[in-house]
Amino acid sequence: MKLLLKLLRIFFIFLVPIVILGAVFENIYINMDNGAEKYSWISLIAIFIFMYVLYRNKYQFNGWDEGKGKEKLSKKISLTLIIISAILLSLPLIFSYLII
Repeated sequence: MKLLLKLLRIFFIFLVPIVILGAVFENIYINMDNGAEKYSWISLIAIFIFMYVLYRNKYQFNGWDEGKGKEKLSKKISLTLIIISAILLSLPLIFSYLII
């Protein structure tokens, strides 16, 4: 039962923000009216990477699980993944201007 609750918690921690932020960024790309919506799937990868960093550094320590092996990501890895996420969020705009 604990495993099912833990999986359900992780599912909602990842799914809800990814769906909401994915819709927000897709609407931003559509409203720019420059063809960036064709590449909006890249923003979902960026949001997933960001949520992974957020989960590993914060959310895994909140809750009822007292399991072993809980460690934060190092600052260097966290910063690298956040920069990669930011670059991926800007790629649809860059692609829409470069590839017409």
